[in-house]
Amino acid sequence: MTVVRSLLNPRSMRWKTIFLVAVACSSMAVTIGLLVHDSTLRRSMNDGAAKARSSLDSAVRDAHATGQEPPLATPGELPDALLRQLDQHGEGTLYENGPPAPVYWAARQEGGRLYAVEVDMTTDLLTRQALDRHLWKYSLLTLAVVVPATALATALPARRLRRVARTARSITAGDLDARTDMGGRGGDEITEIAATVDSMADSLQRRIADEQRFTADVAHELRTPLMGLLTSAGLLPEGEVTDLVRDRVQVLRDLVEDLLEISRLDAGAEQPLPRPVDLAELVEESVARTGLTARVTTRDAPAVARTDPRRLDRIVANLVVNAHRHGAGPVEITVSGTTITVRDHGPGFPADLLAHGPRRFRTGAVERGRGHGLGLTIARGQAQVIGAELDFANHPEDGGAVAVLRLPETAGGLPEDHGGEDDPGGAAAARAEDAPRTGLPDRARTDTRPMHS
Repeated sequence: MTVVRSLLNPRSMRWKTIFLVAVACSSMAVTIGLLVHDSTLRRSMNDGAAKARSSLDSAVRDAHATGQEPPLATPGELPDALLRQLDQHGEGTLYENGPPAPVYWAARQEGGRLYAVEVDMTTDLLTRQALDRHLWKYSLLTLAVVVPATALATALPARRLRRVARTARSITAGDLDARTDMGGRGGDEITEIAATVDSMADSLQRRIADEQRFTADVAHELRTPLMGLLTSAGLLPEGEVTDLVRDRVQVLRDLVEDLLEISRLDAGAEQPLPRPVDLAELVEESVARTGLTARVTTRDAPAVARTDPRRLDRIVANLVVNAHRHGAGPVEITVSGTTITVRDHGPGFPADLLAHGPRRFRTGAVERGRGHGLGLTIARGQAQVIGAELDFANHPEDGGAVAVLRLPETAGGLPEDHGGEDDPGGAAAARAEDAPRTGLPDRARTDTRPMHS
């Protein structure tokens, strides 16, 4: 469909090139045709005038030599324009296009007599008309050949440009492995553009990889001092200041764990451990663990999906906390088949999030201190791990934020869990697999800081 739209787009470079070539060929054909027509007409007039004079001279000479009647004429028989030439110069020639037929007049005054002859120019006129028809016919034939040839000649450059554009769009959409793969073929401007796009993608990929490594390194380096802070905070005497310190240390601990989780998501180190899950039951338990209120509605029959319950719990909890923190009640959760919809009645998601998706360290709040913008980023990353789609929108009626999680109908793309459905070791392995490797005490993986960003 993209190729078809490109072919039908009248503003594309391909059609502009074809149009310019057609205009250039048409202009050249018209110019050459006019020049040939004018040159042929002048030569025809010169030849006709010479032929008419020669005929007049021959007729007068033969009449004197043989005694025959010379080609006499009366002023009433001659065209007015020819008479004016006779009055001025005593002789003249004139082309008359008929009717009944085109002729060339020649006349002169001699010895008080007026001599005149006319030469038929029908053959000459037909020759010039045939030449004009041939010029038009072969000009149109040339256009009929040149325009399709131009369309074919521009097909490869247009296809290469579309390939560069598709690669750029893929990179914009987040596929940093996309490349044009044109190499050094062609050596033209398109090759230079393609090489620049590939170089830009390589540079962008390196920078993002460096940032991801930096985030992971920072999170790991913070483990030891953070453990010391937690231990020290636990030894402080009870009091208002102690509570404040413990709260800030807890926020720092949560941030470090989120950074570690994001680093694992970025590195592709997360592996799902799927098993059959009752979606309605899991959603209700996730809401209960957040300590927040949300109305859970199940449509149709209770759905059972094969997915990673711990990761699904993480996603649902983040969405619920996010709805309470930045939206307004009531928060409604609808489970319909394998689709989970979380809706609030607040101002909705900001336009930047709807356009570009959630981005880390960008919050929807005016004040910076209400979160780190990691919650929705983690939710979308975990959704990708379990093969689900997480989309964000605003309700068309009241503008409330709507997050829609679509689980796959089948889990063919998910690896089998090794513990088995009834093996508690499988669930334990699932919990241990994603537990933060920070040496810190375990905690419920309910994010209390997801942001609209």
